[in-house]
Amino acid sequence: MASLICGSLAFDTIMDFEGRFAEQILPDQLHILNVSFLVPALRRDFGGCAGNIAYSLHQLGGQAYPVAALGNDGGTYVERLQSLGIDTRWVRTMPDTYTAQAMIMTDRDNNQITAFHPGAMGLAHQIQVGAVEGVRLGIISPDGRDAMLQHAQQFKAAGIPFVFDPGQGLPMFNGEELTRFIQDADWVTVNDYEGKMLSDRTGMSHADISRQVRGLVVTLGAHGCEVWEGGQKTIVAPVKAQAVVDPTGCGDAWRGALLFGLEQGWPLTRCAALGNHVGALKIAQRGPQNYQIPAGLVASVLA
Repeated sequence: MASLICGSLAFDTIMDFEGRFAEQILPDQLHILNVSFLVPALRRDFGGCAGNIAYSLHQLGGQAYPVAALGNDGGTYVERLQSLGIDTRWVRTMPDTYTAQAMIMTDRDNNQITAFHPGAMGLAHQIQVGAVEGVRLGIISPDGRDAMLQHAQQFKAAGIPFVFDPGQGLPMFNGEELTRFIQDADWVTVNDYEGKMLSDRTGMSHADISRQVRGLVVTLGAHGCEVWEGGQKTIVAPVKAQAVVDPTGCGDAWRGALLFGLEQGWPLTRCAALGNHVGALKIAQRGPQNYQIPAGLVASVLA
């Protein structure tokens, strides 16, 4: 069984600020903000939601098909995916633009400031998805606005169950559009901040949303996650990380584990438990695609 992973492929430039943002920004001077952060450490990583989710799912033994657009500088990303054994048949190169770029700065409290250039991601709607032999699941993760709308409709038309994971793309949509996503999706995943925004814009509580889909999961970072099914909430306990190094890509690592569990037909709470384990592994490593999942992890979650 394979999963179509609709979302971004991006190059992440990640910078570490050794202080705290709150100590450098004067709240009463925000109207004339002019601030500079010294970042002694800087690195460039492969990222983007589709790439990060595919990396997690593939490591767990799932079949990942990223559906995403790269720019004319994206050749190294294609080579990277292929070297990992990830199928790139749904990755398209847009010759007249750059690959999406994220500039991410993290302070000592793991707060982040991100600047994002969408580049080729804004053309991802040109990639059409539909019924494919062996594909049983899909996910709509942050991508170009038109791509998220169209790919959700295409999944629905093809009868492919899918996860709606709006992430940082959620503010692009109004309440009516978000309600349509929920109606078409089989599962919804958000973090706690996104969950509040989703409820505000749709007028539906978490319990209400969970009655529209097969399940809603609200991730809570170090506090685990809430699994909502049929209006009822279950708390799935967190997994303590060996170290807290870099939160970039933790949510995507979690979602790769979610897809793996759904591919196996697991209960949603078990999928979430595996996600918590993989998220804990990811946060202990720098970059969104540099962690390794031990061979016995799935068996330990099943035990």
